[in-house]
Amino acid sequence: MPAKPRPTLVDKAVANAPRMRLDQPMLVGVSGGRDSVVLLHALFTAGYRQLIVCHLDHALRPDSDADAWFVAELAHKYELPFEADRVDVAALAADRKLSIEAAAREARYQFFTQVARIHWCPRVILAHHADDQVETLLLNLFRGSGRCGLSGMQPVSVREIHGARMEMHRPLLGVWRDEIDAYAKKHRLKFHEDESNDDRRFTRNRVRHELLPLLEKTLDREVKRALWRTATVLGTEEDYLAAQTPRVGAEPLRVADLKALPLALLRRVVLDWLRCHGVEDVGFDDVEAVCGLVTKLKPAKVNLSGHRHARRTAGKLRIE
Repeated sequence: MPAKPRPTLVDKAVANAPRMRLDQPMLVGVSGGRDSVVLLHALFTAGYRQLIVCHLDHALRPDSDADAWFVAELAHKYELPFEADRVDVAALAADRKLSIEAAAREARYQFFTQVARIHWCPRVILAHHADDQVETLLLNLFRGSGRCGLSGMQPVSVREIHGARMEMHRPLLGVWRDEIDAYAKKHRLKFHEDESNDDRRFTRNRVRHELLPLLEKTLDREVKRALWRTATVLGTEEDYLAAQTPRVGAEPLRVADLKALPLALLRRVVLDWLRCHGVEDVGFDDVEAVCGLVTKLKPAKVNLSGHRHARRTAGKLRIE
């Protein structure tokens, strides 16, 4: 009797993924690239049959429609439902004054939300892996993010997208790119190479191809693994702080209640409150300015983006 093949790290990651059930319908994002093709194969091999394959064409390359056809054929091969759409991400970025990366991310989340409503399935599985986690940590560090940004992506997270609550699952966050490569070669998986992954105009690609190799060469150590561990530690601490942070909506906040909070929790409450009001691109200066309305007598009003401001009146903070 032939020996049973040993499970790879990809297989183990999918098998041990938290809060994912074989009998539960889930969307799975498949771009046609190596990472998402490996994810889909590993999920199917593990026994997941209630999957809806989702593909968004970003229209960033003349031949991008070939990716959509490839993923459609892949879904047909696995006998899984297929949902696709096309968004002109470059036009969206120009219209919303966003980077291409940010516009693409926003378009994907909007697409997943639409598909989730069609299938009554608010859960999506994504192919982000350990290298993505490291790159995200560095990008957030350079933006001046706090602990939340430095903790990177979580294996399971919840996002409110246009009023819809979406569960985002990332079972491969502990798997490195070379291990995904090995899985693809072992199973002889075909996938489409995205040439934009080598385009140095994108900041993430410069971090991947230039900054990280330079750091590892300069420091003569495994920088990526150290950064991944940092994100993992901060992620668990972020979960704890999130549980200690009072929940707020868009209603006015009582200054007396805010004064009783430690500064770390005050900042988190203010950040959540501004986001509930739809204040875009909330940064450190915005949060600190609103916290100043709590901790200082003057000023009693601070300006925010979108021609709005926060004001302290009658013992409460309001957005006007």
